[in-house]
Amino acid sequence: MARYTGADCKRCRREKQKLFLKGAKCESAKCPIEIRPYPPGEHGRGRTKDSEYLLQLREKQKCARIYGVLEKQFVNYYKEANQKTGKTGENLLRILESRLDNVVYRAGFAKSRDHARQLVRHGHITVNGRKTDIPSARVAVNDIVEVREASRNLVPFQVAQGEAGDKTVPAWLEANAAKLRILVHSLPERQVIDTQVQEQLIVELYSK
Repeated sequence: MARYTGADCKRCRREKQKLFLKGAKCESAKCPIEIRPYPPGEHGRGRTKDSEYLLQLREKQKCARIYGVLEKQFVNYYKEANQKTGKTGENLLRILESRLDNVVYRAGFAKSRDHARQLVRHGHITVNGRKTDIPSARVAVNDIVEVREASRNLVPFQVAQGEAGDKTVPAWLEANAAKLRILVHSLPERQVIDTQVQEQLIVELYSK
């Protein structure tokens, strides 16, 4: 599947806020947005008129970039969310949160969603005992996500075990760092999703 291969830090600068795409680097003084807190490019420091459409577009771009989803897939997620009962924006975030790469990241087994995506793609993760190497695979209630036995001595997972407790795991997941296992208790409600996006702007954009 296609994926973005450019500079992640430019994406944060474009959105004028940290999207936490680079793990520990985002927390350090080396984070480029700390040094150049304006959009990249020749006219990055110029004043931009924030029209209604621009605000909606930027919110959509920000959400897609946080979760590492390209346009076509994001549109498909929106269409699916729009067909479900309930609020479309909340449904969309719930779909994005239920991606396997996001679950591995949220549980603290990876430094970033990109890192989690790589771990899944390389076949280190199982869902209900079956190897799953598709980052966009979606988890369901009562699913058990685990690191494969053969992969547990790899450095990323040893680090995850050593740093267990440093990261807050959302209540809808139960992470057991000692066993490198994640139990999905439920799918998240909007109030427990800490992603800083205004999903209603995304709904307004696609409703036109």
